[in-house]
Amino acid sequence: MKTTRPRLRRSAALIAFAAASALALSACTAGGGAGGNSDAPKVLSVASSASVTTWDPVRSFSTEAFYMGNVYETLLTKNPEGANEEFTPGLAKTWSVNEDGTAWTFELQEDATFHSGEPVDSAAVKASIEAAAEYGGASFIWAPLESIDTPDDKTVVLNLSYAAPADLIAAATYGAWIVEPSALEASKADETYFEEGIDAGSGPYTIDSYKPGSEVVLKAAEGYWNADNTPFYGTVSVQITPDAVTAQQMLTSGEVDLATNVPLENVQDVADQIGAEVRTGNSPNNFVGFFNTLRPPLDNPKVRQALSYAIPYEDIIEVGAYGYATQSHGPAPKGIFPYSEDVPQYTYDIEKAKQLLAEAGIADGLELNLTYSSENPNSTRFAPLIKDSFAKIGVNVNVKGMLWADQWAAARDNPAEAQDMFVVLYWPTYSDAGVDNLSALFGSWNGTDKPFFNLSYWNSPEYDALLAEAAPLTGSDREAAQAKYEEAMDLLVDQAPGFFLYDQQAVQIVPAGLEIAPYNENYPFTTFFASIKPKA
Repeated sequence: MKTTRPRLRRSAALIAFAAASALALSACTAGGGAGGNSDAPKVLSVASSASVTTWDPVRSFSTEAFYMGNVYETLLTKNPEGANEEFTPGLAKTWSVNEDGTAWTFELQEDATFHSGEPVDSAAVKASIEAAAEYGGASFIWAPLESIDTPDDKTVVLNLSYAAPADLIAAATYGAWIVEPSALEASKADETYFEEGIDAGSGPYTIDSYKPGSEVVLKAAEGYWNADNTPFYGTVSVQITPDAVTAQQMLTSGEVDLATNVPLENVQDVADQIGAEVRTGNSPNNFVGFFNTLRPPLDNPKVRQALSYAIPYEDIIEVGAYGYATQSHGPAPKGIFPYSEDVPQYTYDIEKAKQLLAEAGIADGLELNLTYSSENPNSTRFAPLIKDSFAKIGVNVNVKGMLWADQWAAARDNPAEAQDMFVVLYWPTYSDAGVDNLSALFGSWNGTDKPFFNLSYWNSPEYDALLAEAAPLTGSDREAAQAKYEEAMDLLVDQAPGFFLYDQQAVQIVPAGLEIAPYNENYPFTTFFASIKPKA
Protein backbone atom coordinates (compact mmCIF):
# COMPACT_ATOMS: atom_id res chain seq x y z
CA MET A 1 0.00 0.00 0.00
CA LYS A 2 1.37 3.40 -0.98
CA THR A 3 1.12 5.87 1.89
CA THR A 4 1.33 9.66 1.94
CA ARG A 5 2.15 11.13 5.35
CA PRO A 6 3.11 14.79 5.08
CA ARG A 7 3.92 16.55 8.31
CA LEU A 8 1.24 18.80 9.78
CA ARG A 9 2.48 22.33 9.35
CA ARG A 10 1.12 25.85 9.49
CA SER A 11 -1.33 26.48 6.67
CA ALA A 12 -0.30 29.07 4.11
CA ALA A 13 -2.37 32.21 3.70
CA LEU A 14 -4.18 31.44 0.49
CA ILE A 15 -5.82 34.28 -1.43
CA ALA A 16 -7.69 33.27 -4.57
CA PHE A 17 -9.53 35.59 -6.90
CA ALA A 18 -10.42 34.55 -10.46
CA ALA A 19 -13.44 36.55 -11.61
CA ALA A 20 -11.39 39.69 -12.23
CA SER A 21 -7.99 37.96 -12.03
CA ALA A 22 -6.83 40.68 -9.67
CA LEU A 23 -6.37 40.93 -5.94
CA ALA A 24 -5.89 44.22 -4.15
CA LEU A 25 -4.96 44.55 -0.51
CA SER A 26 -4.28 47.72 1.46
CA ALA A 27 -2.82 48.22 4.88
CA CYS A 28 -5.30 47.73 7.69
CA THR A 29 -6.67 51.06 8.82
CA ALA A 30 -9.87 51.98 10.61
CA GLY A 31 -10.76 48.34 11.21
CA GLY A 32 -7.99 48.01 13.77
CA GLY A 33 -6.46 44.95 12.09
CA ALA A 34 -2.85 46.03 12.41
CA GLY A 35 -1.45 45.96 15.91
CA GLY A 36 -1.72 42.41 17.17
CA ASN A 37 -1.37 43.46 20.82
CA SER A 38 -4.31 45.87 20.74
CA ASP A 39 -7.40 45.09 22.79
CA ALA A 40 -9.54 46.67 20.08
CA PRO A 41 -11.50 44.34 17.81
CA LYS A 42 -9.42 43.27 14.83
CA VAL A 43 -11.55 43.84 11.73
CA LEU A 44 -10.64 43.16 8.12
CA SER A 45 -12.85 45.17 5.74
CA VAL A 46 -13.31 43.77 2.25
CA ALA A 47 -14.96 44.82 -1.01
CA SER A 48 -15.82 41.81 -3.18
CA SER A 49 -18.01 41.11 -6.17
CA ALA A 50 -18.82 37.64 -4.78
CA SER A 51 -22.55 37.23 -4.27
CA VAL A 52 -24.25 34.34 -2.50
CA THR A 53 -26.55 32.08 -4.48
CA THR A 54 -26.85 29.62 -1.59
CA TRP A 55 -25.38 29.11 1.88
CA ASP A 56 -25.86 25.36 1.50
CA PRO A 57 -22.32 23.90 1.40
CA VAL A 58 -23.53 20.82 -0.46
CA ARG A 59 -25.60 22.55 -3.12
CA SER A 60 -23.09 25.39 -3.52
CA PHE A 61 -21.57 25.75 -7.00
CA SER A 62 -21.10 29.49 -7.48
CA THR A 63 -19.36 32.61 -6.16
CA GLU A 64 -20.29 31.98 -2.52
CA ALA A 65 -17.16 29.79 -2.58
CA PHE A 66 -15.43 33.08 -1.73
CA TYR A 67 -16.80 32.64 1.81
CA MET A 68 -17.29 28.88 2.12
CA GLY A 69 -13.62 28.01 2.56
CA ASN A 70 -13.55 30.05 5.76
CA VAL A 71 -16.56 28.38 7.33
CA TYR A 72 -16.14 24.79 6.11
CA GLU A 73 -13.13 22.54 5.68
CA THR A 74 -12.12 19.70 3.40
CA LEU A 75 -10.15 16.57 4.20
CA LEU A 76 -7.10 17.98 2.39
CA THR A 77 -5.92 21.28 0.95
CA LYS A 78 -4.18 21.24 -2.44
CA ASN A 79 -1.07 23.40 -2.36
CA PRO A 80 -0.08 25.75 -5.20
CA GLU A 81 2.51 24.87 -7.82
CA GLY A 82 6.02 25.00 -6.40
CA ALA A 83 5.07 24.10 -2.83
CA ASN A 84 7.27 21.60 -1.00
CA GLU A 85 4.33 19.26 -0.53
CA GLU A 86 1.41 18.56 -2.84
CA PHE A 87 -1.18 18.76 -0.04
CA THR A 88 -1.61 20.21 3.42
CA PRO A 89 -3.59 18.07 5.87
CA GLY A 90 -7.05 19.41 6.62
CA LEU A 91 -9.62 17.42 8.54
CA ALA A 92 -7.57 14.37 7.56
CA LYS A 93 -4.13 14.10 9.17
CA THR A 94 -2.88 11.23 6.99
CA TRP A 95 -4.15 9.37 3.94
CA SER A 96 -3.17 6.37 1.85
CA VAL A 97 -4.21 4.58 -1.32
CA ASN A 98 -4.08 0.96 -2.38
CA GLU A 99 -1.97 -0.14 -5.34
CA ASP A 100 -4.68 0.07 -7.98
CA GLY A 101 -6.05 3.45 -6.85
CA THR A 102 -9.52 2.21 -5.92
CA ALA A 103 -9.45 2.43 -2.10
CA TRP A 104 -8.42 5.61 -0.30
CA THR A 105 -8.10 5.67 3.49
CA PHE A 106 -8.23 8.93 5.45
CA GLU A 107 -7.29 9.15 9.14
CA LEU A 108 -9.06 12.13 10.73
CA GLN A 109 -7.67 14.74 13.10
CA GLU A 110 -8.27 13.65 16.69
CA ASP A 111 -9.42 17.03 18.01
CA ALA A 112 -11.37 18.48 15.07
CA THR A 113 -14.84 19.75 16.00
CA PHE A 114 -17.71 21.52 14.32
CA HIS A 115 -18.83 24.95 15.50
CA SER A 116 -21.59 23.18 17.41
CA GLY A 117 -18.95 21.39 19.48
CA GLU A 118 -19.74 18.02 17.92
CA PRO A 119 -16.69 16.01 16.79
CA VAL A 120 -15.70 15.74 13.15
CA ASP A 121 -15.84 11.97 12.99
CA SER A 122 -16.05 9.35 10.28
CA ALA A 123 -19.85 9.36 10.35
CA ALA A 124 -19.88 13.09 9.57
CA VAL A 125 -17.42 12.67 6.70
CA LYS A 126 -19.41 9.76 5.29
CA ALA A 127 -22.68 11.68 5.50
CA SER A 128 -21.16 14.80 3.90
CA ILE A 129 -19.60 13.00 0.94
CA GLU A 130 -22.70 10.89 0.35
CA ALA A 131 -24.83 14.04 0.35
CA ALA A 132 -22.43 15.74 -2.09
CA ALA A 133 -22.53 12.71 -4.38
CA GLU A 134 -26.34 12.48 -4.20
CA TYR A 135 -27.50 16.08 -4.66
CA GLY A 136 -24.50 18.37 -4.57
CA GLY A 137 -23.99 21.22 -6.96
CA ALA A 138 -20.80 19.48 -8.10
CA SER A 139 -22.00 15.93 -7.53
CA PHE A 140 -20.30 14.71 -10.70
CA ILE A 141 -16.84 14.94 -9.10
CA TRP A 142 -17.84 11.93 -6.98
CA ALA A 143 -18.74 9.77 -9.99
CA PRO A 144 -16.03 7.20 -9.10
CA LEU A 145 -17.42 6.70 -5.56
CA GLU A 146 -18.94 3.27 -4.94
CA SER A 147 -19.18 3.08 -1.14
CA ILE A 148 -17.73 4.49 2.08
CA ASP A 149 -16.54 2.41 5.01
CA THR A 150 -16.04 3.75 8.55
CA PRO A 151 -14.14 1.07 10.48
CA ASP A 152 -13.85 3.41 13.48
CA ASP A 153 -14.70 6.97 14.52
CA LYS A 154 -11.57 8.45 12.96
CA THR A 155 -11.09 6.32 9.82
CA VAL A 156 -12.83 6.78 6.48
CA VAL A 157 -12.31 4.52 3.46
CA LEU A 158 -13.52 5.69 0.05
CA ASN A 159 -14.12 2.71 -2.22
CA LEU A 160 -14.10 3.64 -5.89
CA SER A 161 -15.57 1.77 -8.84
CA TYR A 162 -12.48 2.65 -10.85
CA ALA A 163 -9.11 4.20 -10.11
CA ALA A 164 -9.38 7.95 -9.56
CA PRO A 165 -7.48 10.70 -7.70
CA ALA A 166 -9.61 10.86 -4.55
CA ASP A 167 -7.01 13.11 -2.95
CA LEU A 168 -7.64 15.79 -5.60
CA ILE A 169 -11.41 15.27 -5.37
CA ALA A 170 -11.41 15.48 -1.58
CA ALA A 171 -9.57 18.82 -1.83
CA ALA A 172 -11.99 20.39 -4.32
CA THR A 173 -13.45 23.90 -4.06
CA TYR A 174 -16.96 22.52 -4.58
CA GLY A 175 -18.57 19.31 -3.40
CA ALA A 176 -16.03 18.35 -0.74
CA TRP A 177 -16.90 20.39 2.38
CA ILE A 178 -17.50 18.40 5.55
CA VAL A 179 -20.78 19.39 7.23
CA GLU A 180 -22.25 18.70 10.68
CA PRO A 181 -24.68 15.75 10.18
CA SER A 182 -27.76 17.21 11.90
CA ALA A 183 -27.63 20.19 9.53
CA LEU A 184 -27.36 17.84 6.56
CA GLU A 185 -30.51 16.08 7.71
CA ALA A 186 -32.33 19.39 8.19
CA SER A 187 -31.23 20.66 4.78
CA LYS A 188 -32.24 17.50 2.98
CA ALA A 189 -35.73 17.89 4.44
CA ASP A 190 -35.85 21.65 3.79
CA GLU A 191 -33.70 23.06 0.96
CA THR A 192 -33.99 26.56 2.43
CA TYR A 193 -32.52 25.54 5.80
CA PHE A 194 -29.16 27.31 5.31
CA GLU A 195 -30.40 30.38 3.48
CA GLU A 196 -30.58 32.85 6.35
CA GLY A 197 -26.88 32.35 6.98
CA ILE A 198 -26.92 29.28 9.20
CA ASP A 199 -23.63 27.42 9.10
CA ALA A 200 -22.59 23.94 10.17
CA GLY A 201 -18.88 23.93 9.50
CA SER A 202 -15.63 23.33 11.36
CA GLY A 203 -13.62 26.20 9.84
CA PRO A 204 -11.93 29.19 11.43
CA TYR A 205 -14.93 31.49 10.87
CA THR A 206 -18.68 31.39 11.38
CA ILE A 207 -21.34 33.38 9.54
CA ASP A 208 -22.22 36.27 11.83
CA SER A 209 -24.70 38.12 9.59
CA TYR A 210 -25.84 38.32 5.99
CA LYS A 211 -27.67 41.02 4.04
CA PRO A 212 -28.47 39.61 0.59
CA GLY A 213 -26.67 41.48 -2.16
CA SER A 214 -25.12 43.84 0.36
CA GLU A 215 -22.96 42.46 3.17
CA VAL A 216 -21.49 39.30 4.69
CA VAL A 217 -19.89 39.41 8.13
CA LEU A 218 -17.77 36.51 9.36
CA LYS A 219 -16.68 36.07 12.97
CA ALA A 220 -13.74 34.04 14.24
CA ALA A 221 -15.07 30.73 15.55
CA GLU A 222 -14.82 30.30 19.30
CA GLY A 223 -12.77 27.27 20.26
CA TYR A 224 -11.57 26.63 16.71
CA TRP A 225 -9.81 23.27 16.80
CA ASN A 226 -6.73 24.06 14.67
CA ALA A 227 -4.40 26.25 16.73
CA ASP A 228 -1.96 26.53 13.81
CA ASN A 229 -4.62 28.27 11.73
CA THR A 230 -6.24 30.55 14.33
CA PRO A 231 -7.40 33.78 12.63
CA PHE A 232 -5.72 37.09 13.44
CA TYR A 233 -8.85 39.03 12.50
CA GLY A 234 -11.81 38.51 14.78
CA THR A 235 -14.21 39.94 12.20
CA VAL A 236 -14.19 39.97 8.41
CA SER A 237 -16.72 42.42 7.00
CA VAL A 238 -17.36 41.98 3.28
CA GLN A 239 -19.21 44.62 1.29
CA ILE A 240 -20.64 43.00 -1.86
CA THR A 241 -19.46 45.40 -4.56
CA PRO A 242 -20.09 44.24 -8.15
CA ASP A 243 -18.65 47.37 -9.77
CA ALA A 244 -14.85 47.14 -9.98
CA VAL A 245 -14.29 50.90 -10.17
CA THR A 246 -16.29 51.38 -6.99
CA ALA A 247 -14.27 48.65 -5.29
CA GLN A 248 -11.07 50.40 -6.38
CA GLN A 249 -12.26 53.71 -4.93
CA MET A 250 -13.19 52.03 -1.66
CA LEU A 251 -9.71 50.57 -1.47
CA THR A 252 -7.70 53.67 -2.33
CA SER A 253 -9.77 55.85 0.00
CA GLY A 254 -9.14 53.50 2.92
CA GLU A 255 -12.81 52.57 3.24
CA VAL A 256 -11.84 48.91 2.95
CA ASP A 257 -8.63 47.00 3.60
CA LEU A 258 -8.99 44.57 0.73
CA ALA A 259 -10.70 44.64 -2.68
CA THR A 260 -10.96 41.59 -4.87
CA ASN A 261 -12.16 43.11 -8.13
CA VAL A 262 -10.00 46.11 -8.99
CA PRO A 263 -9.91 46.58 -12.81
CA LEU A 264 -6.92 44.69 -14.14
CA GLU A 265 -5.68 47.66 -16.14
CA ASN A 266 -5.48 49.72 -12.94
CA VAL A 267 -3.65 47.25 -10.73
CA GLN A 268 -0.20 48.82 -11.03
CA ASP A 269 -1.53 52.35 -10.52
CA VAL A 270 -3.43 51.25 -7.41
CA ALA A 271 -0.34 49.50 -6.05
CA ASP A 272 1.75 52.61 -6.65
CA GLN A 273 -0.85 54.77 -4.96
CA ILE A 274 -0.92 52.71 -1.76
CA GLY A 275 2.79 51.80 -1.80
CA ALA A 276 2.29 48.09 -2.46
CA GLU A 277 3.95 45.25 -4.35
CA VAL A 278 2.29 43.60 -7.37
CA ARG A 279 2.68 39.82 -7.50
CA THR A 280 1.55 37.45 -10.23
CA GLY A 281 0.88 33.74 -10.05
CA ASN A 282 -0.95 30.92 -11.73
CA SER A 283 -4.70 30.90 -12.10
CA PRO A 284 -6.83 28.07 -13.51
CA ASN A 285 -8.36 30.38 -16.14
CA ASN A 286 -7.55 29.33 -19.69
CA PHE A 287 -8.60 31.07 -22.91
CA VAL A 288 -9.11 28.51 -25.63
CA GLY A 289 -10.69 28.61 -29.07
CA PHE A 290 -12.34 25.98 -31.27
CA PHE A 291 -12.20 25.49 -35.02
CA ASN A 292 -15.40 23.98 -36.47
CA THR A 293 -13.87 20.78 -37.83
CA LEU A 294 -17.14 19.82 -39.56
CA ARG A 295 -16.95 22.68 -42.08
CA PRO A 296 -14.57 22.83 -45.04
CA PRO A 297 -11.84 23.91 -45.21
CA LEU A 298 -11.51 23.70 -41.40
CA ASP A 299 -11.94 19.94 -41.68
CA ASN A 300 -8.38 19.95 -43.02
CA PRO A 301 -5.76 19.88 -40.22
CA LYS A 302 -3.29 21.76 -42.42
CA VAL A 303 -5.69 24.71 -42.65
CA ARG A 304 -6.16 24.70 -38.87
CA GLN A 305 -2.39 24.60 -38.41
CA ALA A 306 -2.00 27.56 -40.78
CA LEU A 307 -4.54 29.61 -38.86
CA SER A 308 -2.85 28.69 -35.57
CA TYR A 309 0.40 30.18 -36.92
CA ALA A 310 -1.45 33.38 -37.83
CA ILE A 311 -2.64 34.13 -34.29
CA PRO A 312 -0.63 36.98 -32.66
CA TYR A 313 -0.24 35.37 -29.23
CA GLU A 314 1.97 38.00 -27.61
CA ASP A 315 -0.23 40.86 -28.76
CA ILE A 316 -3.33 39.03 -27.53
CA ILE A 317 -1.76 38.65 -24.09
CA GLU A 318 -0.82 42.33 -23.97
CA VAL A 319 -4.21 43.58 -25.13
CA GLY A 320 -6.52 40.95 -23.65
CA ALA A 321 -4.80 40.41 -20.30
CA TYR A 322 -2.75 43.61 -20.01
CA GLY A 323 0.30 41.35 -19.97
CA TYR A 324 -0.89 39.30 -17.00
CA ALA A 325 -0.86 35.93 -18.77
CA THR A 326 1.37 33.30 -20.34
CA GLN A 327 0.84 31.59 -23.69
CA SER A 328 -0.92 28.27 -23.21
CA HIS A 329 0.65 24.84 -23.63
CA GLY A 330 -2.58 23.14 -24.66
CA PRO A 331 -5.84 23.24 -22.68
CA ALA A 332 -4.43 22.43 -19.22
CA PRO A 333 -3.79 25.72 -17.37
CA LYS A 334 -0.41 26.37 -15.81
CA GLY A 335 -0.13 24.89 -12.32
CA ILE A 336 -3.01 22.43 -12.78
CA PHE A 337 -2.35 18.74 -13.49
CA PRO A 338 -1.40 17.65 -16.20
CA TYR A 339 0.01 20.97 -17.46
CA SER A 340 3.45 20.61 -19.03
CA GLU A 341 5.78 23.07 -20.70
CA ASP A 342 6.95 20.17 -22.88
CA VAL A 343 3.69 20.42 -24.81
CA PRO A 344 4.55 22.42 -27.95
CA GLN A 345 3.13 25.82 -28.84
CA TYR A 346 2.44 27.58 -32.10
CA THR A 347 4.42 30.75 -32.74
CA TYR A 348 3.26 33.79 -34.66
CA ASP A 349 4.58 33.09 -38.16
CA ILE A 350 2.67 34.70 -41.03
CA GLU A 351 4.92 33.22 -43.73
CA LYS A 352 4.46 29.71 -42.34
CA ALA A 353 0.72 30.29 -42.27
CA LYS A 354 0.69 31.38 -45.91
CA GLN A 355 2.79 28.37 -46.90
CA LEU A 356 0.45 25.89 -45.21
CA LEU A 357 -2.64 27.51 -46.74
CA ALA A 358 -1.03 27.27 -50.17
CA GLU A 359 -0.21 23.60 -49.59
CA ALA A 360 -3.86 23.05 -48.62
CA GLY A 361 -4.99 24.71 -51.87
CA ILE A 362 -6.57 27.72 -50.16
CA ALA A 363 -6.43 30.96 -52.13
CA ASP A 364 -7.27 34.46 -50.91
CA GLY A 365 -10.92 35.01 -50.15
CA LEU A 366 -11.56 32.56 -47.31
CA GLU A 367 -14.20 33.96 -44.93
CA LEU A 368 -14.72 32.78 -41.35
CA ASN A 369 -17.08 33.69 -38.51
CA LEU A 370 -15.70 34.02 -34.97
CA THR A 371 -17.88 34.33 -31.87
CA TYR A 372 -16.94 35.24 -28.31
CA SER A 373 -18.75 36.05 -25.08
CA SER A 374 -19.56 39.75 -25.01
CA GLU A 375 -19.70 39.65 -21.20
CA ASN A 376 -15.98 38.88 -21.10
CA PRO A 377 -13.91 42.08 -21.49
CA ASN A 378 -10.73 40.16 -22.28
CA SER A 379 -12.25 38.50 -25.35
CA THR A 380 -13.79 41.78 -26.42
CA ARG A 381 -10.35 43.38 -26.40
CA PHE A 382 -8.38 40.68 -28.20
CA ALA A 383 -10.85 39.24 -30.76
CA PRO A 384 -10.24 42.11 -33.25
CA LEU A 385 -6.52 41.25 -33.22
CA ILE A 386 -7.31 37.85 -34.72
CA LYS A 387 -9.35 39.52 -37.47
CA ASP A 388 -6.52 41.95 -38.27
CA SER A 389 -3.86 39.26 -38.35
CA PHE A 390 -5.87 36.80 -40.46
CA ALA A 391 -6.36 39.56 -43.03
CA LYS A 392 -2.60 39.36 -43.66
CA ILE A 393 -3.00 35.82 -44.98
CA GLY A 394 -6.08 36.56 -47.08
CA VAL A 395 -8.65 35.35 -44.53
CA ASN A 396 -11.56 37.64 -43.64
CA VAL A 397 -12.95 37.10 -40.14
CA ASN A 398 -16.38 38.31 -39.12
CA VAL A 399 -16.11 38.90 -35.37
CA LYS A 400 -19.30 38.71 -33.33
CA GLY A 401 -19.73 39.23 -29.60
CA MET A 402 -22.70 37.37 -28.14
CA LEU A 403 -24.21 36.83 -24.73
CA TRP A 404 -22.64 33.63 -23.43
CA ALA A 405 -25.93 31.73 -23.26
CA ASP A 406 -26.70 32.65 -26.89
CA GLN A 407 -23.19 31.83 -28.09
CA TRP A 408 -23.26 28.42 -26.44
CA ALA A 409 -26.77 27.60 -27.64
CA ALA A 410 -25.95 28.52 -31.25
CA ALA A 411 -22.84 26.34 -31.18
CA ARG A 412 -24.71 23.33 -29.80
CA ASP A 413 -27.99 23.49 -31.71
CA ASN A 414 -26.71 23.00 -35.26
CA PRO A 415 -22.96 22.28 -35.34
CA ALA A 416 -22.74 21.91 -39.12
CA GLU A 417 -24.06 25.47 -39.56
CA ALA A 418 -22.53 26.97 -36.42
CA GLN A 419 -19.62 29.39 -36.09
CA ASP A 420 -16.22 28.64 -37.64
CA MET A 421 -14.30 29.78 -34.55
CA PHE A 422 -15.50 29.93 -30.94
CA VAL A 423 -13.53 31.58 -28.11
CA VAL A 424 -14.21 30.62 -24.49
CA LEU A 425 -12.75 31.13 -21.01
CA TYR A 426 -12.61 27.77 -19.22
CA TRP A 427 -11.38 26.45 -15.87
CA PRO A 428 -11.52 22.96 -14.28
CA THR A 429 -14.00 22.17 -11.51
CA TYR A 430 -11.21 20.71 -9.39
CA SER A 431 -7.46 20.33 -9.79
CA ASP A 432 -7.49 17.71 -12.54
CA ALA A 433 -7.56 19.26 -16.01
CA GLY A 434 -7.13 15.80 -17.52
CA VAL A 435 -10.58 14.54 -16.62
CA ASP A 436 -11.99 18.04 -17.07
CA ASN A 437 -10.39 20.35 -19.67
CA LEU A 438 -8.86 17.68 -21.90
CA SER A 439 -11.96 15.51 -21.87
CA ALA A 440 -14.72 18.11 -21.75
CA LEU A 441 -13.22 20.40 -24.38
CA PHE A 442 -11.92 17.86 -26.91
CA GLY A 443 -13.24 14.39 -26.06
CA SER A 444 -14.99 13.01 -29.13
CA TRP A 445 -18.51 14.14 -29.92
CA ASN A 446 -20.80 11.30 -30.97
CA GLY A 447 -22.37 13.36 -33.76
CA THR A 448 -25.94 12.80 -32.60
CA ASP A 449 -26.64 14.33 -29.19
CA LYS A 450 -25.98 18.02 -28.70
CA PRO A 451 -22.27 18.58 -27.98
CA PHE A 452 -21.61 19.90 -24.51
CA PHE A 453 -18.25 21.69 -24.54
CA ASN A 454 -16.44 20.09 -27.48
CA LEU A 455 -17.44 22.92 -29.81
CA SER A 456 -14.82 21.95 -32.36
CA TYR A 457 -16.96 18.81 -32.93
CA TRP A 458 -13.67 16.94 -33.35
CA ASN A 459 -13.65 13.16 -33.21
CA SER A 460 -10.40 11.32 -32.55
CA PRO A 461 -10.43 7.69 -31.34
CA GLU A 462 -6.66 7.98 -30.83
CA TYR A 463 -7.09 10.96 -28.51
CA ASP A 464 -9.95 9.29 -26.63
CA ALA A 465 -7.85 6.16 -26.12
CA LEU A 466 -5.03 8.18 -24.58
CA LEU A 467 -7.47 9.87 -22.18
CA ALA A 468 -8.98 6.51 -21.28
CA GLU A 469 -5.54 5.18 -20.40
CA ALA A 470 -4.50 8.30 -18.49
CA ALA A 471 -7.55 8.88 -16.29
CA PRO A 472 -7.37 5.74 -14.10
CA LEU A 473 -3.59 6.07 -13.83
CA THR A 474 -4.12 9.42 -12.08
CA GLY A 475 -5.32 7.49 -9.03
CA SER A 476 -2.52 4.91 -9.02
CA ASP A 477 0.49 6.20 -11.00
CA ARG A 478 0.37 9.95 -11.55
CA GLU A 479 3.66 10.07 -13.47
CA ALA A 480 2.36 7.52 -15.97
CA ALA A 481 -0.88 9.46 -16.25
CA GLN A 482 1.08 12.65 -16.91
CA ALA A 483 2.96 10.96 -19.76
CA LYS A 484 -0.25 9.75 -21.41
CA TYR A 485 -1.90 13.14 -21.06
CA GLU A 486 1.12 14.79 -22.64
CA GLU A 487 0.81 12.44 -25.61
CA ALA A 488 -2.82 13.49 -25.90
CA MET A 489 -1.95 17.19 -25.76
CA ASP A 490 0.80 16.74 -28.36
CA LEU A 491 -1.83 15.23 -30.63
CA LEU A 492 -4.16 18.16 -29.95
CA VAL A 493 -1.51 20.66 -30.94
CA ASP A 494 -0.60 18.72 -34.07
CA GLN A 495 -4.18 18.23 -35.27
CA ALA A 496 -5.25 21.69 -34.05
CA PRO A 497 -9.00 21.25 -33.52
CA GLY A 498 -8.60 24.24 -31.24
CA PHE A 499 -6.26 27.13 -30.68
CA PHE A 500 -4.69 27.72 -27.29
CA LEU A 501 -4.36 31.38 -26.40
CA TYR A 502 -3.29 32.08 -22.85
CA ASP A 503 -3.39 31.05 -19.23
CA GLN A 504 -4.53 34.08 -17.30
CA GLN A 505 -2.48 34.99 -14.25
CA ALA A 506 -3.76 35.93 -10.85
CA VAL A 507 -2.59 39.29 -9.57
CA GLN A 508 -1.94 40.24 -5.97
CA ILE A 509 -1.39 43.76 -4.68
CA VAL A 510 0.48 43.17 -1.45
CA PRO A 511 0.95 46.13 0.90
CA ALA A 512 4.16 46.48 2.86
CA GLY A 513 2.38 45.94 6.17
CA LEU A 514 0.74 42.58 5.47
CA GLU A 515 1.90 39.00 5.17
CA ILE A 516 0.24 37.44 2.13
CA ALA A 517 1.19 34.01 0.82
CA PRO A 518 1.11 33.24 -2.91
CA TYR A 519 -2.20 32.84 -4.70
CA ASN A 520 -3.38 29.23 -4.83
CA GLU A 521 -4.58 28.36 -8.33
CA ASN A 522 -6.48 25.35 -6.94
CA TYR A 523 -9.03 27.59 -5.17
CA PRO A 524 -9.84 30.28 -7.73
CA PHE A 525 -13.02 31.55 -6.08
CA THR A 526 -12.07 31.33 -2.40
CA THR A 527 -10.30 33.77 -0.13
CA PHE A 528 -8.90 32.13 3.00
CA PHE A 529 -8.91 34.90 5.62
CA ALA A 530 -7.54 32.97 8.59
CA SER A 531 -3.88 33.44 7.79
CA ILE A 532 -3.86 37.06 6.62
CA LYS A 533 -2.06 39.09 9.23
CA PRO A 534 0.11 42.17 9.65
CA LYS A 535 3.85 41.75 9.38
CA ALA A 536 5.53 41.42 12.73
